[in-house]
Amino acid sequence: MDEQKKEEPKPAEAPAAGAEQKPASAAPKPPAKPAGPAPEPLDNELVRRLRARFGPAVGGATLDRKQAIVVVSRERFLELCRYLKDEEKFDFLTDLTGVDWLARRPRFEVILNLYSFSRNERLRLKVPVDDACPSVTSLWGTADWLERECFDMFGIQFPGHPGLKRILLPDGWKGHPLRKDYDILKQDTDWVRENLGIESGQ
Repeated sequence: MDEQKKEEPKPAEAPAAGAEQKPASAAPKPPAKPAGPAPEPLDNELVRRLRARFGPAVGGATLDRKQAIVVVSRERFLELCRYLKDEEKFDFLTDLTGVDWLARRPRFEVILNLYSFSRNERLRLKVPVDDACPSVTSLWGTADWLERECFDMFGIQFPGHPGLKRILLPDGWKGHPLRKDYDILKQDTDWVRENLGIESGQ
């Protein structure tokens, strides 16, 4: 049988001079992410009891993804926390952290997540502060290391803490890495040079 000759592919023809080349079609944009549920105003029995007892010290109250959130003033924060633990049985502080809003005044928020074993209920407190928030270590033992971490990362002071010092970074470190104005590339050049023998930065 005769072997069939394979046809060699013809070279692509160059576009004629002056002919317009169509731009390659742009990649399709990914679909927009659906917006999450918006927080709703919260006015349950707990919030009403807090407002009746602490008045204007209790600010906005919302429900966000089934999470009850209450804003509390710094002035009566410790008193309100004591009430929540003793009277409302929020006996476990599961987390404490901070947020740096930078352009806001007060600049920071200290955020506490509380849990009641007897009621199987969670509550989040937000406390706007400039640079200090009363310590709750006298109420919840878990606050000890949580407040130290918040101080270490944000520089927020916790008056009443039994031993407020850094917990993640070395004691001599300068600056607080989770502040919005902290230069993560610069870091603490003096400490890195003196203790690691290298130049700081990425």
